[in-house]
Amino acid sequence: MKASNYISLSLLRITVVFLLLFTSLGMNAQIDNKSTSNFPTGERKIIKNIQTLVNTPSKREEAYKKVHEQFKKKGRKSDRFKADLSLILSSYFKNTSQIDSAKYYAKKILDLSNFEDDTIRNNIYGLAYHTLGQVNGKIGLNEKSKKWHLKGIDISLKYNDKRIYYVNSFSLANIYIATGEYEQALDLLEKCQEYKDNQEMVYGCYVNMANIYGYREDYDKTIEYLLKAQEICKKSNRTSCIGTISINLAITYKKLGNPEKALLSFDKAIEIAKTNKYHRMEIIGSVEKGRVLNDLKKYSEAEDIMLLALDKAEKIGFLNEQEKIHYRLKDIAVSQNNFKKALSYYEKYHKIIDSTRSLDKDKEINKLEVEYKTLQKEKEIQFLQVENTNRRLELANREEAIRNLMLEQEIEHKENEIVKKENENKLLSFQNQTEKTLNDNIILKKNQELKDAELKIRQDEITKQKGFKNIILYSFLILLVPVIGLLITYYQKIKAQSELTIKQEEINEEKISSLLKDQELKVIKASVEGQDKERKRIAQELHDSIGGNLAAIKLQLNDSDNKNKDALKGINSQIDDTYELVRNISHNLIPKKFIKNNFCDVLEEYFSNIGGVSSLNTSFIAFPRKEIDLLEENIQIETFKIIQELVTNSIKHAKASSIELQLNLVDNELGILFEDDGIGFDADKNAEGIGFRNIRSRLSKISGTIDIDSRIKRGTIINIEITNLTTTTNEIQPNYS
Repeated sequence: MKASNYISLSLLRITVVFLLLFTSLGMNAQIDNKSTSNFPTGERKIIKNIQTLVNTPSKREEAYKKVHEQFKKKGRKSDRFKADLSLILSSYFKNTSQIDSAKYYAKKILDLSNFEDDTIRNNIYGLAYHTLGQVNGKIGLNEKSKKWHLKGIDISLKYNDKRIYYVNSFSLANIYIATGEYEQALDLLEKCQEYKDNQEMVYGCYVNMANIYGYREDYDKTIEYLLKAQEICKKSNRTSCIGTISINLAITYKKLGNPEKALLSFDKAIEIAKTNKYHRMEIIGSVEKGRVLNDLKKYSEAEDIMLLALDKAEKIGFLNEQEKIHYRLKDIAVSQNNFKKALSYYEKYHKIIDSTRSLDKDKEINKLEVEYKTLQKEKEIQFLQVENTNRRLELANREEAIRNLMLEQEIEHKENEIVKKENENKLLSFQNQTEKTLNDNIILKKNQELKDAELKIRQDEITKQKGFKNIILYSFLILLVPVIGLLITYYQKIKAQSELTIKQEEINEEKISSLLKDQELKVIKASVEGQDKERKRIAQELHDSIGGNLAAIKLQLNDSDNKNKDALKGINSQIDDTYELVRNISHNLIPKKFIKNNFCDVLEEYFSNIGGVSSLNTSFIAFPRKEIDLLEENIQIETFKIIQELVTNSIKHAKASSIELQLNLVDNELGILFEDDGIGFDADKNAEGIGFRNIRSRLSKISGTIDIDSRIKRGTIINIEITNLTTTTNEIQPNYS
């Protein structure tokens, strides 16, 4: 529920916990080009040339086109050749995130079966299973991904193919990480470390294990495995890998509260990136370093390094990095309370988001247009091919028709001769049929006699079996009746016990709730009694001390004979005593917490104490705290007493389980929003009690207004606005002396 005319300010907080380095290790399907007698030399040479292009990143598009050309070429192709081409295509589409195409060519491999031997087939099938597992994992179908990788592991164990086993095991570990099954992932990654033939896989295992410990916030382990991975990268002199791991180490040091180490690691990564022109790495390292400097309140250095990163991102055209940098620059401006600059950066941040979405949309439209035109051309080619095929079939049908006419003429001559022979054969067959019918009649009579005898025997057996079955059925029914009765009795007993237990729990809950309410009321009653005692003490002080002094002063002033200097000195001394008494009483009236602490801290502690001694959930928000702490003393005291009255009403009457308080100071106007989730009341019908009258009386002294929004069973919202405020110069209220 929201009160009318209330503006809520929300602050966006973005925290980077861990920079993921989820590697695929370049483990795309590598074709095994073993020289075999059944794999033609020409096909093997074509595959080798295409694989060379695939291994060169700038020539992968060319490789893709050459594979398509091979598929379109006519002529018989071996299953091994088709499988190798399909592996290359499925790997290409997987890397370009064209999931359906990658699935299509991977499954096409599994339809092939004519290979040189089981070892070759196992190797190719294992790579197909690996591809299907990866593409399903990319689109979030983790269970399907697991299924395909497990198939790959199963077939590799059957034929003892270590390469296929480790490739599928590593990818399966990645899926377990994605599903949060970290123990299973760790087991597989520890096994994959044993595959020393591929140092890239060992490095990937260390990085992914570091990720897992990062998720578990075990940062010491994270650092241990990142350093192991870094050692492998140093041996192979892979600067990009060293730089990336340095950034991960820096972020981990930051999480451990060691900004000095984090800055050193960021500097190392930035230096590597500058030397080798790894622009994206340099930008990411600079942005993360700026965040650390901002946390250390080195705002100028943080802003400078961020602006340098922004300049590089704008020159290269990295829109995503520009978006992130503007957002981080906004955070730095907010930390310095420079909200004007923060707003400027935030507007640029949203402008870049809109620009990125527009570019993505244009790219998608262009891609769809190209795909559409390609599909149209393919359909035209297929249509022409079908037309040519139909024409060939028509010519073939005409030639076939001529041959059929000639054959029909020959068949007519032969049919005439056959008819004559058939007539002769019919006469002979009729005679034979007559004799056969007489013999069949005799056999049928004998068979009928045998069947009648068998039928009588079967009827006797069936009668006996029916009697035996009836006896068993009646016995079973006799036993079943008492069993059912016992079950019904047992069920009713359990049901009664269950209902009794539920009622007992409800009674216990009501007792607990009643005890808690009594305790809360006792706390409030004690507070009220304390206030009453304090009022009596102040009244007595005023009557006995100040009243007596003022009466004495009046008598001396009325006495015309005592207006000499000595009398005036005595009167002056009594006035000083009276002033001192008034000053002491005023000091006692000011809460000690207001003297020693900031106003917002006092309110926050008050709400925390209420939550500690009761079952209430409390929430307190103040913005901006510093300006609210500088409000005049009388505004703070009256505001505190109004809030006390609102809290008392919620506990005594609303039966609330939670209360919320928000303070906002905008343009010298203090807004107080108080909300509870209690039973509420009808604000139009219910007459205001003493509490609300006291609140309105206090607000009239400080130019405040109150707006009450309450509905039965929907809780209550109270919005208070106090205008024309002024502030003091100190954050903490001065000690009155």
